[in-house]
Amino acid sequence: MPQQQSQPESPASPTAPTAIRPGTQWRNWGRSERARPEFLAQPTRVAEVVETINFARDHGLTVKAWGAGHSFTSIAATDGVHLDVGALEGVIAVDGTHVTLGAGTNLHQLPALLEPLGLALTNMGDIDRQTIAGAISTGTHGTGARFGGIAAQVRGVTLVTAAGEVLRINAIENAELLPAAALGLGALGVLVDVTIECVPNFLLHAVERPEPADTVLNEWLQRSAETDHFEFYVWPHTTTALTKSNTRLPGDAPRHPLTKFSRWFDDEFMANGVYRAICAAGKAAPAIIPPINRLAVKLSGNREFTDVSSSVFVTDRTVRFREMEYALPIDAVPDAVRAIQKLIADRRWKVSFPIEVRSAAADSLLLSTASGRATGYVAVHRYWREDPSEYFREVEAIMMAHDGRPHWGKLHNRHADSLAAAYPGFNEFLAIRDRLDPGRVFANEYLRQVLGQ
Repeated sequence: MPQQQSQPESPASPTAPTAIRPGTQWRNWGRSERARPEFLAQPTRVAEVVETINFARDHGLTVKAWGAGHSFTSIAATDGVHLDVGALEGVIAVDGTHVTLGAGTNLHQLPALLEPLGLALTNMGDIDRQTIAGAISTGTHGTGARFGGIAAQVRGVTLVTAAGEVLRINAIENAELLPAAALGLGALGVLVDVTIECVPNFLLHAVERPEPADTVLNEWLQRSAETDHFEFYVWPHTTTALTKSNTRLPGDAPRHPLTKFSRWFDDEFMANGVYRAICAAGKAAPAIIPPINRLAVKLSGNREFTDVSSSVFVTDRTVRFREMEYALPIDAVPDAVRAIQKLIADRRWKVSFPIEVRSAAADSLLLSTASGRATGYVAVHRYWREDPSEYFREVEAIMMAHDGRPHWGKLHNRHADSLAAAYPGFNEFLAIRDRLDPGRVFANEYLRQVLGQ
């Protein structure tokens, strides 16, 4: 971080933008990171973002944009100026299927915003608390071998650079920057709006079934290719996987949604209330985890329904956890999962959270985990009150042995030297960063770790 220069005694100083006030302690959702920035900026318009960045740069402070805090890494942390983009929200413009959203628009707001337009996101993950800017900046994705992550749906952004310039980046203006800016790690500037290419509203026919884990792993490539959106969860200490197969249907197809009681019982009472109690009990008495996992797979899944896409993609998650996720060549997934299963058994670890497996199409974004290759994702989790270090470190070694790339918003131990070898566009991204932020106004410890400067 640049050396701090003389600063005003308080943000009430005439030289400080009105959007800035003293900072307060910040914690992320997973409680894996915290920071106490000197200032907090809450701009309500783009001009205030420009003023904030100019103020920080001129006073030797760094700036980090902050959305919903759903990254497990310290990618949003700073001791300088935390810039909360939450007030920059909503639909700004619509051009056919291209919808421009304020950067602080949360993903859970999108169904209400897009439905009146007859539109939906092409694909979504299973959590929708993130802001659109945070989701694309860290590489948030869903599942589906023919569909890219949310950043792959970006057709333009507006970025405020370290110089305070409002830079529009799209197919016509500064097009050469889009493969970097669509998934920029917050390293290139502050996003103030994002243009997403949407699709007409559609339904998903969901089939959720427990199946033998060996069978699912053996059929992984076939099922991920043949099903629009296929994912599964392998429960440690069991031989069972919970599969989720979602098939796309036209928006006017008949709906057969879950009843309110069924959704509440499965997704709120069981998946959150009961599971929270199980995780807490498992921390206190790890020996109970294997039998509980075996019971859980008997009570989970085994349902079929059809509903609007966002209602099927998204699951309410209120049990806090910490996560590491790696992107692998899609055909490497079965061997990697089997290696994790063997690791857990050999170490006699008691792990309550399942191993999660998804897929994505190749894309051309410079720092996308799916850049240049069809991708499978393998994620491991631990309850937030448990220490994940040893488990994650050993799983990471398996992932690296399978040419893995870590999710930017989830815990990992990789550094720039090894990441540069994993991404063909890594040096091109660094060159664009040098152009847009030569003084490292948007730097922090995490970016120094993963980008090397």
